[in-house]
Amino acid sequence: MRIAMIGTGYVGLVSGTCFSEFGIEVVCVDKDAAKIDMLKGGEIPIYEPGLDALVASNVKAGRLSFTTDLAEAMKGAQAVFIAVGTPSRRGDGHADLSYVYGAAREIAETMSGYTVVVTKSTVPVGTGREVARIIKETRPDADFDVCSNPEFLREGSAINDFMRPDRVVIGAESERAQEVMRQLYRVLYLIETPIVFTSLESSELIKYAANTFLATKITFINEIADLCEKVGADVHDVSRGIGLDGRIGKKFLHPGPGYGGSCFPKDTVALVKTAQDSGSPLRIVETVVDINDKRKKAMADKIIAACGGSVAGKTIAVLGLTFKPNTDDMRDAASLSILPALKAAGATVRAYDPEGMDEAKKLMPDLDYRDDAYATLEGADALVILTEWNQFRSLDLGRVKSLLKAPVMVDLRNIYEPAEMARAGFAYSCVGRPSVAAETA
Repeated sequence: MRIAMIGTGYVGLVSGTCFSEFGIEVVCVDKDAAKIDMLKGGEIPIYEPGLDALVASNVKAGRLSFTTDLAEAMKGAQAVFIAVGTPSRRGDGHADLSYVYGAAREIAETMSGYTVVVTKSTVPVGTGREVARIIKETRPDADFDVCSNPEFLREGSAINDFMRPDRVVIGAESERAQEVMRQLYRVLYLIETPIVFTSLESSELIKYAANTFLATKITFINEIADLCEKVGADVHDVSRGIGLDGRIGKKFLHPGPGYGGSCFPKDTVALVKTAQDSGSPLRIVETVVDINDKRKKAMADKIIAACGGSVAGKTIAVLGLTFKPNTDDMRDAASLSILPALKAAGATVRAYDPEGMDEAKKLMPDLDYRDDAYATLEGADALVILTEWNQFRSLDLGRVKSLLKAPVMVDLRNIYEPAEMARAGFAYSCVGRPSVAAETA
């Protein structure tokens, strides 16, 4: 089989590469000529563990290629995937579908023969129907079907998520389209991966409902963490105690500074807008969005409190800037709310992240960036851990203490144990567990 993948961003590049690993011929298309030149030269524009090697092996095997020419990419393609961005629209929070609809028009102009047009981008309910209308309007004689095939990829583990998914969701309403999609996912069918066929509308809503539920779960445990701090409970014990209930599950019950990234913030807002426009508002989700926004701002106050109530004239060392580890994605990262607030309160912010520095410098150019974790700590008045990269989990605490001006650590990811930190001589603040004062010899 041969497919075209429109868009070489996170979803398009990972999905196209993984399809090629299934043995399918994939041509990835993008209007950004510089990005295509990078990919042709073996450079990967995003950080995702294992993606560079997978791209290289499939390019070498002749199954994966890159071009700016959609017409060329679609020659002989049984399916074309739309995997372009759907950012939040300025002003109203709706998903911006201009790139999706633009791709639909270009597909209509270049398709020949029966083609399955698949929306891989995260799109609101009704988008598939509109894509079909645009194609029909642009090309009345077109022979095609539109399908919805949402992605459920976690940044940092996207390749495994594609290769061994919990399920594959496909909104396809004709037998012809369903058969093409079955062939595309034949490798997963053979290992008995659940493949769920639905209507277009159900498939589109499944994606938003899934992300919104997970965002709600994160927000719930964050609020429970706040309560734990008030009543003297340990949120890790509470999380484990409820997570062992099979009806609840243990995933996404780890407290922190609030969710971020490319999906949860924009998808929760987009679903809220869709629900409001449909006359069926989602009050729970509206509250989740509000709580998460306020939580990030509250984390700056938590850091200031740990520093004695003021950070004016102080240097704060920050480890981790991306919204989660194993990615260079800075979109809606907690750092983008917390660190400017510390700057506004008079602090000098010194920061390090293993992969997110280049993007962070564009978004927060006034920070003092350092090349490694320990260089970030020298002479700082406090250390803040914002992202739980593995390399921050086993810092040399003696060295950390010797580098800091004061042994103050604010761990917003709870990667250390309070008792251990007290014995090591740190004043340690965390999330949803009792903070501790340094033990003295």
